[in-house]
This record gives sequence, C-alpha cells and structure tokens, in this order.
Amino acid sequence: MNFTKRAMHVGVRSFLLALPVVAAQLVISQTALGPALSGIASAQAQDAQPKQEQETRRTPALRNKVYEKLAEAQEAAEAKDLATAARVLDDMLAGRRDNELNSYELANVYNLYAFIHYSNEDYASALQAYENVIKQPDIPLAMEINTRFTVAQLYFVQERWADGIGAMEKWFAMTDTPNASAYVLMAQGYYQLKDYDKALTNINIAIDDYDEKGKIPKEQWYNLARFLYAEKNMIDEATATLQNLITFYPKKQYWVQLSFMYSEQNKEAMQLGAMETAYVQDMLEKDGEYRNMASLLLNAEVPYKAAQVLQRGLKEEIVQDNSKNWELLAGALRQAQEVDDAIPAMEKAASLSDDGDLYARLGNIYLDADQNEKAIESINKGLSRGGVKRADNARLVLGMAYFNTKQYEKAKEAFRAAGRDERSKKYADQWMKYMNSELERQRSLAAEG
Repeated sequence: MNFTKRAMHVGVRSFLLALPVVAAQLVISQTALGPALSGIASAQAQDAQPKQEQETRRTPALRNKVYEKLAEAQEAAEAKDLATAARVLDDMLAGRRDNELNSYELANVYNLYAFIHYSNEDYASALQAYENVIKQPDIPLAMEINTRFTVAQLYFVQERWADGIGAMEKWFAMTDTPNASAYVLMAQGYYQLKDYDKALTNINIAIDDYDEKGKIPKEQWYNLARFLYAEKNMIDEATATLQNLITFYPKKQYWVQLSFMYSEQNKEAMQLGAMETAYVQDMLEKDGEYRNMASLLLNAEVPYKAAQVLQRGLKEEIVQDNSKNWELLAGALRQAQEVDDAIPAMEKAASLSDDGDLYARLGNIYLDADQNEKAIESINKGLSRGGVKRADNARLVLGMAYFNTKQYEKAKEAFRAAGRDERSKKYADQWMKYMNSELERQRSLAAEG
C-alpha cells in the first residue's frame, strides 16, 4: 500500500461518517398546520389523497355563529394577537353547556388552539391540541389526514422519534398518495433510532420518487443516503450517491469525499482525478487538502506537478510554513530532478526542524549537486544535533563527500563508522575497497612520474 493509501485508508470511513448529516428539517409550515390560517373549515393533507376504499364521512355543519367566533379568533391570530385569539377560543369552550359545539366545530377550535401554541413554541400543548382534533368523530377525512401528518412532525420536533414514526404509520394507512417528504420524515426518524436499514429504504423511496418525476432530489436527501451507505460499508453505492451530489450540487467537500471513496476501491487514477478536479476549480482551501493532492501526484509519479501544488499552497499561505511541508516540497523537487530548487526547500525544512535528521538529508542533496563542502557541513551539523534516523546512511554520504574533496582519512573514518551498522556494512566496505584501490592507483602514477 503506497503512502497516500496508508494515510487515507484508515481515516476514510471515519471521515465520511463524521460529516454532519442534514436530513429533512422539521419545520412545520402554515399549510401543514391545517386550516387555522388558510381558511376555516378547509384542510390540505400534504398533497395526499384518502384511500379510495374509505367512505366519505358525513361531517356536521359549521354553524354561522360558531364560524363568526372562529373568524374573530383567526383574525386576531393573523394579527399576531395570540392572547386575544386564545381568549376568544376559551370563551367558546367555556360556554359549551349553554351552546354545545358539534365535533366539527370543536375540531376547528382545537386546530386554532394548536396554531396558537405552536406560534408560542409550546410544542407539547400544540401536540395535545392536534390530538384533540383527531379525537373528534366525523371530521372531514382530509382534515384528519392533514392533522395526523402535523402530529407526526411535532413528535419529531420534540425528538420523540418512535412516537413520530408511529404517527406517520397511521398517516400512511390513510392515504394512497404519500409524497416524498413523508418518506424523508420516516427516514429521519429511523436514522435517529439507528435503524439504518429502514432509514435507507425510506430515503431511497423519496429519491426514486423525484427521479421518476424528473425532479432533482434534495441535497439533504442524497447526504442522508450517502451517510447510510457509508455506515453500512456499501462503498459502491456511497460512491454513486456522491457522484449524484457532484452532478446536482457541485461542492468541494463532495469532490474530496469522492476521492476518498475511490481510494477505498483502489481506483487510484480516479482518486487523483477527483481531487485534481477540485484543485483546478480552486475548491481546495486547507493545508491537508493540498498535501493530499501533492501526495497523490507523487504516488502517480508526477513529482513536478506535486511540487507546483505545494509551491502554490505555500505562496498563498494555505499550506502551513512548517518543516514537514517544506520537506515534502524538497522531496518532490528532488524526484523531479530539480535539485537546484530542492536545496533551498530542504534548507528551509531543516532550519524549522528540532533535530538533525533533515540536515543529514540536506547533505545528500548537496552531494547530488556536487556541493561537497556544503554536504560535509550539513551532515556534521545534523549528526551533532542528534535525532538522525539513519546515521549510517548519513555517514556513508559524508564519506563520499570527504572522498570527493580528497579528505581521505576523514572519509575512511566516516566509512568505518557507517560500517558498524549492519544495514550499511556492505556498502561501507565497497567504498573502502574502492577508495583504497584509488589511492593505490594514485601512488603508482606518482611513482611512475
């Protein structure tokens, strides 16, 4: 597994699951509140139609004097004078002994009460008022359907997820044409209860409903589906959902997530393609995103482009000015054979480091650039500082630099020190033999001269 795969593989699932899932917001509209402010004695049932087999109900008449009182209360409510509206309704209920209200009239009274309580953010009282609406016999079927939907929403607002699901199931039983929003509401409830199978079933019904109608499913719906697929480790499906999000709601976060998903599928070329698409659209705006982009390019053996990404990030102060990032840039430039540019990058990295390891590695780059004196100075500085991870390698390079500057005794000392580590013994011995052979050759030439 390459560097980027190691860095990303462990974190991809937690990264996706940590993202906030914005499902259907539980905001009840005035239409959803029933007829309270949309005309007394009228009701809409969330675009749903009653089941055809249910008989039409014979609803009691709304008497004129009752209608006038309800209209008075509604007018006050529309003017946001909720206290007056409530007082009118209180008077209507207080006088019931002398002037009994029929079930439909009571339903309208409780419906308007519910609106008042909801407007005061007293959701428990609003819920009770709506329950009282449902309890009334022979109210219009559409009114009951609409009210049951609103009851379910109020349960969800109060985070009573199981009660909300139960209320929604009763609503589903009464309608032939539930709309997509109803399934989203069910998905949200099951998601909160961590019943991800049922949540996924319901959110997919909502998405399919919109697809069949040629409508674009809402971003929040795709996000909930994507989360659920990732939670169930259904990588292919999560990837397809991200592709839909990118098609309809192109945002940086989705390109980055898609890149991670391709990583999970070992599709490295597509992983790089997704990340690069975000990059060229100037969507990357974090240090880690630029470093990931550079690492992907390095793994794809495009080091010069990786260096360009890091240079841009450093210039725009997106990539942090620290030792690790300058080291990454130096490595990219060195792989791209841009040694002259790699040197100042590694110098910067070494100067910001707390130990000597990068000075030792800087010495290696100096050697590649035939700057032997600087190589000697840098490696010795690193060794004296300490913390050099492969001191044996550093001493091999040091011996080469001493040899190139004809400091043969110091070169021998460096090679002997390197050879004490079994990992470098073979190469140290080879260099000692080569150096001794070269010295012997030089002596022979001098004798002949």
